[in-house]
Amino acid sequence: MTGRSPLITLNNGVKMPALGLGVYQSSPEQTVKAVESAIAHGYRLIDTAAAYLNERQVGEGIVRSGIKRSEVFVTTKLWISDYGYESTLRAFDASLRKLGLDYVDMYLLHWPVPSGFEATVASYQAAEKLLANGRVRAIGVCNFSAKHLENLIARAKVVPAVNQVEMHPFFIQRAVREADTRHGIVTQSWSPIGGVNVYAPANPNAVKNPLEHPVVVKLAAKYGKTPAQVVLRWHMDHGLSAIPKSVRSERIAENIDIFDFSLTTDEVAAIDGIDSGVRGGPDPELVDTRLFNFSI
Repeated sequence: MTGRSPLITLNNGVKMPALGLGVYQSSPEQTVKAVESAIAHGYRLIDTAAAYLNERQVGEGIVRSGIKRSEVFVTTKLWISDYGYESTLRAFDASLRKLGLDYVDMYLLHWPVPSGFEATVASYQAAEKLLANGRVRAIGVCNFSAKHLENLIARAKVVPAVNQVEMHPFFIQRAVREADTRHGIVTQSWSPIGGVNVYAPANPNAVKNPLEHPVVVKLAAKYGKTPAQVVLRWHMDHGLSAIPKSVRSERIAENIDIFDFSLTTDEVAAIDGIDSGVRGGPDPELVDTRLFNFSI
C-alpha cells in the first residue's frame, strides 16, 4: 500500500496508514468529492460508518479516484441498533453492498453499550466470524474504556486491532492509551484536532479551541506550519492513528502535509500539558439505543 502516510502494523500483521480521512457529518454530496480529493492527495485510509449514512458515497469516491482496491484501506462501523450476532452479519452485508466492495479492511463496533454488553459481545463474535471468513482484514472497537476492553477481551478470541476514541490536546485519554498499549491495540483518534470540543472552562477567558492555545500557536510559528498540522503531528509523534475530517480540498491537502517535520519529546509533553480532562463527545458509559434511538 502506497501513499503519503507511514504505515502502522496492527496486531494481526495487517498494515494500516497512520493518517486517514474521516467523513463523519460529511453530506452524501460532499463525501464523493472529499474521498476523491483525499486519494489524489495521497490518503490511503478512508473511515466511514453505517451511522454516517455516506458509505455509498465513499464507495463512489473510491471508484471515481481510479485507485486499485488493494491500495486503499477502508474502515466502516456497526451501528448500535444492529448489535447482536445475526443482526451484525446482516448489517455488515448491507454496509458492504453500499460501499460496493468485496471486503472491508477494518470493521469496528461503534460504541461499547455497557448497559447491553451481552449484545456487544455477540456483535464482536460475529465480527470474529467475518474475520475468519476473510470478509474483513481486521476488527476492532470504538470508544472503549480500559474496563470495556478488559470485559470484551475476556470473552473474545481475537484482541481488537484498533480502539478508535475521542482524542485531541484537550482530552488526551492517557488511561485508554495505556490500556490499548498493554493489549497491543492501536489507538486511533477521532476529532483529532478538537472539532468536537465543547470545553467550557470555569474561567470564561480560558482558551476553548486547542488550535488557538498559545502552546500550539507558538509551535506552529516555529515550524512554519498551521496549528492543525502541529496537532496532527502530535498524534503521529505519540504513535497514534488519526482520521481528521474535512470536505475542503485545501484543508484535506493541509492535513496530510505533516510528514516533513516532527515535534521534540518536550514539545509533545507541552501539548499533553494543555489537557482539560473534559470530553467533547458523548460519554461511552451512557450511549445506548435510548440516547441514540435511530436505526440504519
